Amino acid sequence: MSLLRPFSLLLAALALAASLPASAAERIPVVASFSILGDIVANVGGDRIAVTTLVGPDEDAHVFQPAPDDIKAVSRARLVVVNGLGFEGWMERLAQSANYRGDIVIASAGINARERVGDDDHGDHDHDDHHHHGKDDPHAWQNPQNVIVYTRNIAAALAKLDPAGADAYRKNGEAYVGKLQELDRWASQQFAQIPDARRRVITSHDAFEYFGARYKVRFLAAQGVSTDSEPSAKQVAALIRQIRTEKIKALFFENMSNPKLLQQIAREAGVTPGGKLYADALSRAGGPAPDYLALMRYNVGQLLEKIRLN
Repeated sequence: MSLLRPFSLLLAALALAASLPASAAERIPVVASFSILGDIVANVGGDRIAVTTLVGPDEDAHVFQPAPDDIKAVSRARLVVVNGLGFEGWMERLAQSANYRGDIVIASAGINARERVGDDDHGDHDHDDHHHHGKDDPHAWQNPQNVIVYTRNIAAALAKLDPAGADAYRKNGEAYVGKLQELDRWASQQFAQIPDARRRVITSHDAFEYFGARYKVRFLAAQGVSTDSEPSAKQVAALIRQIRTEKIKALFFENMSNPKLLQQIAREAGVTPGGKLYADALSRAGGPAPDYLALMRYNVGQLLEKIRLN
């Protein structure tokens, strides 16, 4: 028998082993900054990685304070994935505290970022959005086309870290891209049935500008792009007048925001809140938005139900 045959069989066996799912102990530890991003990373990485999410479901990344367990998770990670666009103002300090020396992947790299609307549109806000976000609106995941960019950036980063899994990451990524494209087509078709003049919505903070630009929905918010901003009494009064004048009926809380301000606005404007939108975080397991695709479909359904009343 040729000496080359056992060698070729060995190579085939090694290639097969590299393509098989890793055991839990062998999976590559990857940290994602918040729950929505963690879900995207998990879809691309599949069974080859173990994802730890720092800011969990129903939690607010704008006001996140890392705990000792978060420092440990980052110190053990072989890859850290962040949204970027100033969303994780705490990540640099966290990486330093964890003595992390690996790559930090910016999932949003390459997208066409929108400028913040919070400060300019809300006049004399006395808050520190500049400190947290800079000039870019960080909520790019609200447009599925941007999440396609996220997906490919993540797949490329995982392939660089783990070349043996490159083909798996590519296949997982492209399968997920197909689901994102289907989601985007569906959402576009749903909103196309609603006259432009009715597509007006009130939310807690400016998290939906990318969504609004993609599906031609006009979002008005009491706060800027960060939930730790506080609008003035003058701005709140102006928003209430606008709701009354334009007869806007679609008003929503957000799953990770304090509802008190919007409850006040709803009472004074004489509007019944339409329920909850998932803005910066997934729901917990068993909720209506346990993953990104479910989150978007749920939000679209909620918005359409109320927009039709405008």
